Amino acid sequence: MNNGHDRILITGGNGYVGRQVTRQLYGRHEICIADNIRYGQVRFSDDELKRIRLERVDITDQRAIAELVADFRPDAIIHLAAIHYIPECEQEPAKALLTNVVGVMNLLLAAPEGCCFVYASSGAVYKPDTQPHCEGTAALEPNDVYGLNKLHGEHYVRYLAKQRSLAAVVVRLFNVVGPGETNPHLLPEIVAQLKAGRTTLKLGNRWPKRDYIHVEDAARGFATIATDAGLEPGATVTVNLGTSHPYSVDEILSKLRGIAQIRFALEQDSDRVRAVDRPFLAADTTQIRQLFGWEPEFTIDDALSDLWRAPDLSEALTAKYR
Repeated sequence: MNNGHDRILITGGNGYVGRQVTRQLYGRHEICIADNIRYGQVRFSDDELKRIRLERVDITDQRAIAELVADFRPDAIIHLAAIHYIPECEQEPAKALLTNVVGVMNLLLAAPEGCCFVYASSGAVYKPDTQPHCEGTAALEPNDVYGLNKLHGEHYVRYLAKQRSLAAVVVRLFNVVGPGETNPHLLPEIVAQLKAGRTTLKLGNRWPKRDYIHVEDAARGFATIATDAGLEPGATVTVNLGTSHPYSVDEILSKLRGIAQIRFALEQDSDRVRAVDRPFLAADTTQIRQLFGWEPEFTIDDALSDLWRAPDLSEALTAKYR
């Protein structure tokens, strides 16, 4: 494969990471977004919409996806659409399976021969450990529905890439932070509460350590991989997309106190405490650096500062704190 991927289909392009991927690519490539707009609003300006093709379509609709792919004829597909929020996956596992596994199958079956297929997987596929996870050696043992979905998706990517002559990259994404979040993950929930004037934060578990990557770094990772995969059709490679620097919730809160200059108390909310939670999650990023020359440009402090300064959270996230 060369890097002449002029036509790029982005599923979930109206979402958190997808919107930033789109913005990094639409000036240099012809972009089509496939998104079901599940958060209720198109998150691009009118000027931006003139530069992209946005199709409201659900990845679980095999016929609609096949027709869109046949019409657009992408050179590359960046598959980001998924149900990402772990509590939602736990509460509605059949719905999560349909979107997160059948959805990727629909895209793989529709993808044209020779297409570069970039699959957004997750660090959640790894067995809990106390060291950064390396793609080639770390054990795979998800401990939640979302991780199981993503690992099953990876298996289908590898199998069908070989069968259908696709050049595939499995990207195991770690915890994304920064402006523009659509799901009620920990950090946007904290910021939404503080911006609404709350002085007591209701939180779940505060001890787990996570590898937080700035949304711009995550988007640049997907954009770089999709436009410079350099793979032969039928091959699949796997890379982590993270920073290798994990932080606990308490460490994050300490940083946020300094950035926001706000004093706040903490209260455990039993509704937010996850029965399924891992103590440590971090990426070994050696492989993505070597294969694609990508490395993070932003620190956790940059991500928290940007999130606080311009949260740009979805309407669904902020409405409940008004």
